[in-house]
Amino acid sequence: MNIFRDPRWGRGQETYGEDPTLTGRLGVAFVKGLQGPDPQHLKVAACAKHFAVHSGPEKLRHEFNAVASPQDLQETYLPAFKQLVDANVEAVMCAYNATNGEPCCGNTYLLQDVLRKQWGFRGHIVSDCWALVDFYQGHKVVKTPAEAAALALQRGVNLNCGSVYPYLPEAVKKGLTTEAQMDSSLAILLRTKFKLGLFDAPGSSPYDKLSTDVINSPKHRALAREAAQKSIVLLKNNGVLPLRNDLAKYFVTGPNAANLDALLGNYYGVNPEMKTILEGLVAGVSPASQMQYRPGALLDRPNQNGVDWVSGTARTSDATFVVLGINGLLEGEEGESIASPSFGDRLDYNLPQNQIDFLRGLRKNNQQPLVAIITGGSPMNLAEVHELADAVVLAWYPGQEGGNAVADIVFGKVSPSGKLPITFPKSLDQLPAYESYGMLGRTYRYMTQEPLYPFGYGLSYAKFEYGTLKLPKKAAKNKPVEVEATVRNTGKMAGEEVVQLYLTHTPRQGQQIPRYALKNFRRVALQPGASTTVKFTLTPEQLALIDAQGKSVAPTGR
Repeated sequence: MNIFRDPRWGRGQETYGEDPTLTGRLGVAFVKGLQGPDPQHLKVAACAKHFAVHSGPEKLRHEFNAVASPQDLQETYLPAFKQLVDANVEAVMCAYNATNGEPCCGNTYLLQDVLRKQWGFRGHIVSDCWALVDFYQGHKVVKTPAEAAALALQRGVNLNCGSVYPYLPEAVKKGLTTEAQMDSSLAILLRTKFKLGLFDAPGSSPYDKLSTDVINSPKHRALAREAAQKSIVLLKNNGVLPLRNDLAKYFVTGPNAANLDALLGNYYGVNPEMKTILEGLVAGVSPASQMQYRPGALLDRPNQNGVDWVSGTARTSDATFVVLGINGLLEGEEGESIASPSFGDRLDYNLPQNQIDFLRGLRKNNQQPLVAIITGGSPMNLAEVHELADAVVLAWYPGQEGGNAVADIVFGKVSPSGKLPITFPKSLDQLPAYESYGMLGRTYRYMTQEPLYPFGYGLSYAKFEYGTLKLPKKAAKNKPVEVEATVRNTGKMAGEEVVQLYLTHTPRQGQQIPRYALKNFRRVALQPGASTTVKFTLTPEQLALIDAQGKSVAPTGR
């Protein structure tokens, strides 16, 4: 549920992007899917993490203090967590870092004042794994494991992922905590276990009938494919896409074409049928067509022998797909990204130089269509890729059916409809310092410089036109506002559009007010020539502004 406030963060791939409205909406949907519709019988207990104000640097996370103003807390860092609490998420995980001077797993303001008292959270709080060790090794707020255990218990951590709570008996003997306090914390955990049916007779839970037959079932594979299709973002298209799938000769190349890692983000399961991008493209062309493949380049270093086996093939092919980008070797969680010199963070915003050189070689003296397919979980500098390729397809880490989904897009089986959940700056020079958690200058809401690709951007094979936005002539204070617009597909292909509603308030001298703020969105499917009217209701809460003290205030002005 963390906000992807800076593209340098290697774990940003695990988030829903840089916007709190988007993050909360998708997070709530995930919680409902995981837990099921019956609050007394949970399918699984979902856990919202990392509470709160947590988004790098990875290398410093065990000792870092993230400083956030009251306004940034209430406007940016906390809203998505509150939405999940309102949706009855069963667990919340506190983060490694400190926020405003206290470790998150011992933070009175976050765990007691906000989570328990203001929001009324009744589920359990779990530490990030070994975060309580950071109390004495990183943050140094206590000296011993027993003191760390007592402090975390007192501040409201019910469950310790790690090695510190076995010291609770010692803490009791030393008078640092009490058995009664342990019992009351345990009672909260037992409530979750009762909801999960762990004390019920076999067969009494509504989920006991679920069998392993559903795992990797055709229905679920189809859903994985659809999710990937709808996530892929078309960044550029000079008219070459969609390609016919029955051309005489295709060529696939690039370090991530046949790479399984390019399908998988952080925290993944493996599958007996992982569809690489190469496999998807091969399956997507006509049996009468020829498709050749050579990797052509390494992920992040020059080819050792300097022999060019690919550019000639690209020039004689009817179309070339070059699969570039990054993967989990270069970005991810602390220590997981074994090729990253910066603990998984991406302090170099550029693609590896050898990939750019490779693309230049493919483009040289080549007039045939060149389609760049980019993998990765975070923004990267694609300026030269955009310039050299005829089309740029951002596939992210598209999962087990990723290759098939990419083929569905490039051959026009479906129209691309994904939109960017994060701004792609032109360079890191456009951003504040990575360690700064202030929002000014960050994300589409506060960034004043022109980005490479804006938040919410994504092309389609359909063509959508918007009618006039209808608004009431005057909005009453503390009353909802109805807005609507007609969207029409004037193109020749069916497609889906994500209609996005943004709000802009009149800027005021000396006040921090977002330039734009996403308030709602809806996906609509339209056949050629069809139209639909999309209506949104802006609630008083959505219309409000957050002031410097973190208070919600009704707006005035336009």
